[in-house]
Amino acid sequence: MAEFFASGRVADLVLVVLALEALLLTLWHRRTGRGLAPAAVLGLALPGVALVLALRAALVGAGWRWVAMALTAAFAAHLLDVWLRLRR
Repeated sequence: MAEFFASGRVADLVLVVLALEALLLTLWHRRTGRGLAPAAVLGLALPGVALVLALRAALVGAGWRWVAMALTAAFAAHLLDVWLRLRR
């Protein structure tokens, strides 16, 4: 189990789950017209993806700049999502 975390594979698994969740939410919206629109799903998923990428970079010992870049991307995606929601 330690290798699963140290190798960053746990982050890869989380990314796959996030992608499946986004896909299922988008398909459900397209089929039923209910739920979140695809743009809203993207707004929810992008900050999470960037946070998981930061986690992966930290787990595999990437340089601090990679972690900082991913965290900055997560913050920017979050701010964009909040701004788009407040505009509605």
